[in-house]
Amino acid sequence: RACIPGRKQRKTQVKHDKRRCKRRKRIEIMFGRLKDWRRVATRYDRCPRTFFPAITLAAIVIYWL
Repeated sequence: RACIPGRKQRKTQVKHDKRRCKRRKRIEIMFGRLKDWRRVATRYDRCPRTFFPAITLAAIVIYWL
């Protein structure tokens, strides 16, 4: 199913789910904010055991700001 609305110039409009589109946008914004953190964006921690806590810490700080 389509999640993103089509352009206005499109002849045949595609039905999309506004709720799914809104949720997708929130997730994309969160990933964009996480990429502002250099440590997460360049993935200095290659091991998942140390990378996941870095993401968690960044998400907590972003949430509180």
